[in-house]
Amino acid sequence: MAELAGIESRIFTARDFRLESGQSLPILELAYETYGTLSPAADNAVLVVHGYTSSHHAAGRNAPGKQGRGVPDGAVGWFDGLIGPGKAVDTGRYFVVSVNALGSAHGSTGPNSLDPRTGKPYGPTFPDITMRDIVTAQKLLVDSLGLKSLVAVMGPSMGGFQSFQWAASYPGFMKAIVASVSAPRSPGGLDRLDALQQRLASDPNWNGGWYYDNGGIARTLEELRFETLMNYGQNEILAETMPDPKAREATIRANAQAWSKLYDGHSMVVLRKAIGTFDITGQYDRLKGTKVLYVQSPSDKLFDIALCPQYVSDMRRAGIDITYVELPSNKGHMASHADAALWAPILGAFLERLP
Repeated sequence: MAELAGIESRIFTARDFRLESGQSLPILELAYETYGTLSPAADNAVLVVHGYTSSHHAAGRNAPGKQGRGVPDGAVGWFDGLIGPGKAVDTGRYFVVSVNALGSAHGSTGPNSLDPRTGKPYGPTFPDITMRDIVTAQKLLVDSLGLKSLVAVMGPSMGGFQSFQWAASYPGFMKAIVASVSAPRSPGGLDRLDALQQRLASDPNWNGGWYYDNGGIARTLEELRFETLMNYGQNEILAETMPDPKAREATIRANAQAWSKLYDGHSMVVLRKAIGTFDITGQYDRLKGTKVLYVQSPSDKLFDIALCPQYVSDMRRAGIDITYVELPSNKGHMASHADAALWAPILGAFLERLP
């Protein structure tokens, strides 16, 4: 099977982007990648959106020097098992756009971006955003590409939130959404936000949040990332090829250290706030006409599998055409990409059945 290679990151730019809070960003930039070719009728586009601290590099292998901010050179995309020539999201058939979220630290406008009004990073002054703001910004990108509709919007975790929000914000614009290891509302609200902020502020280089010229807070970010990877299922993923627990821990720590040098603590806070306020369960009527593929993992520690049947039942009662799938995976919150082969045929058939 052919692979995507030489992938380049691109930047979409808009000005005076107004947020729900009433504040405006003088310059909005969104980093994104594309795979495949747009049809003459511009009717074959799939939008891919990412999880909490992930990037827009969803598929293929990056071109050297063209990876964009915060994405390792030559890295393989996190949804590569599903996107590419002959795969479930066949780039011989679909034009795929993968976008970095507003507020992220991987190339889009966020706290580590320069505020044009000061010439310095926004840092702790970056305004609060919502999942609706994130999706509204993406709609500007989609419009700029000449797309009058989408085949689907798909993503895991926070990407599932964005997918559900797309259906609620722009009903009928996409034929379907695909949400994996996710839910139609945040599982924890803002209850973990204070703990995150206190953890970041405990770093000796915090400096009131102005750590950019103060050595950074990589040590604290590394520890947070290590704990997250262990909780998400990275240990179980590595166990298949790495039987030694100490070797797995060393690999995960190396991964966490590399990530800590690329990401930004304030982005974690900004996106956590957006996640904590997400809830479209009162807007199911807006999802009518949009087919839903909802994929969950019983081993996921972030999203309680016991809540999923009620979500599905409520959506069906609201008249939504939803397909629900549980993956027999031990990969936890990483199940939908680490065990992509388990549901790739289901995803491919789901897209094939769209009108």
